[in-house]
Amino acid sequence: MSVRATDSRWNRGDANGTDRKVLRARWRTASLAAGWRFPNDWGLPEVDEVCATVVADGEVLAALADLGRARARSGADLDETLTDLAALHAVVTNPAERGGLVAADPDATPAQLLRAMALAWADATLGDLRDSAATETLTGLATEEYLQVRIGELYRHGRRNDVHPADRYVLLVVTLDLSNVAGWPRLMAMILVGDALRSVFDGGETLAVLGPSVAVVLAERDAALPGRVREARALIARQLGVDPQLHTARRVDVRLERLPCGEAAARSLVRAVGRA
Repeated sequence: MSVRATDSRWNRGDANGTDRKVLRARWRTASLAAGWRFPNDWGLPEVDEVCATVVADGEVLAALADLGRARARSGADLDETLTDLAALHAVVTNPAERGGLVAADPDATPAQLLRAMALAWADATLGDLRDSAATETLTGLATEEYLQVRIGELYRHGRRNDVHPADRYVLLVVTLDLSNVAGWPRLMAMILVGDALRSVFDGGETLAVLGPSVAVVLAERDAALPGRVREARALIARQLGVDPQLHTARRVDVRLERLPCGEAAARSLVRAVGRA
């Protein structure tokens, strides 16, 4: 199997897809024999896509890239993913009628196939890392690092267009009193705050969590802002009031911080707010 699935023995697919089923079964057996750790996790829709492409003698690189991304998202490591690819290559290049167990040899896999699979796997993996770096897992709000990036973008845009971010944006700061709250209720409080802020500020504002009890919104200073601030304060209090364990956390401090003149000072403000 090179860039195209050229072995004529795999070009006969009948209307019932029998050859695809045979290919899939042999591939799975070879992959398990080569060390695939969790048999129940091997079968993915992308596996069937690859089999159909091979049987139809189609361009297999795109199908392998899809499978590489799917393997990464399912938790398979790169070595396991490439060994699985080697198992497919061994099966395709060793027809069923020869009999016996087919051995996967990653060193025999064509470089183009390895590259397509490895790049797709890496792209999906790095994409997950980028997402996790930009978003705090628990609340779904942006991290402080991402907010700092947005702050930098605003100030660079302001310098280029001769406008000042302080004239157009404000930092809405929400601080909870969680001194008497511990364990899961403490985490739930911030989840509820994030949910309330997303509900009120749903127009593309940057929402971030800056600490275990502090969330912020980078919002435009427009005529609707005062009403949104009141709505956010009321909704947060209402959300927290559902849980008796969060009674003390209902004392919510919601305030507006005007952005300072300089970018460095704005970055310092974000750090200070998160450590208050």
